[in-house]
Amino acid sequence: MTQAGAEAEPVGRVQRKRDRRIRQILTTAAELVGERGYEDVSLEDVAERLDVTKGSLYYYFPGKDELITAAIETLGDDWSTRLERLPAGREGTPAQRLRALVREHVCIAVREYPAALRLFLVPSTWPDEHRTRIKELRRRHDRVFRTVLEEGLASGEFAVVSTDATLQCMHAAMSQAPEWCGGLRGRALERALDEVTDTLMKLVG
Repeated sequence: MTQAGAEAEPVGRVQRKRDRRIRQILTTAAELVGERGYEDVSLEDVAERLDVTKGSLYYYFPGKDELITAAIETLGDDWSTRLERLPAGREGTPAQRLRALVREHVCIAVREYPAALRLFLVPSTWPDEHRTRIKELRRRHDRVFRTVLEEGLASGEFAVVSTDATLQCMHAAMSQAPEWCGGLRGRALERALDEVTDTLMKLVG
């Protein structure tokens, strides 16, 4: 290995460790805000949940507002990007693609962000800049499902009473998936995820 390669490897490990730490902080902050609301979460609460000092959080974020902003941006972008890039969500019939998107969304919600999902419900008490950004992220997320639904309607594969009502019901149900499936493991969890997905597909006929 060259000297440059030897130097790059430790730096790469340090950066990956830092990235994992930031992700852990952001996810924890999102979970707490999802559980308690924006006003009732402080940096002390985040530090306590992580079992670290409040001062260590200042190394990454100058304050609560910056931390919550980063959590909204990172989690919201990650969620939509993963759905947008899902191969099964871009190939096949509209029904096959929609089913893949619904199941992936439910899997992410249950396995990775069970409490953080409530971060995107846009409470009226939040600061305006946060509410505005959350609404923008929600619209991006909605487009992923709306595009496939509209293609299925145009081809005659789907039949719904209302596109908006169908999407609202679908998103509301997916947001409850962690409550229904969160305590399950192994085959029981996989079966529950399939059952939720199959049930939601009934919304499109």
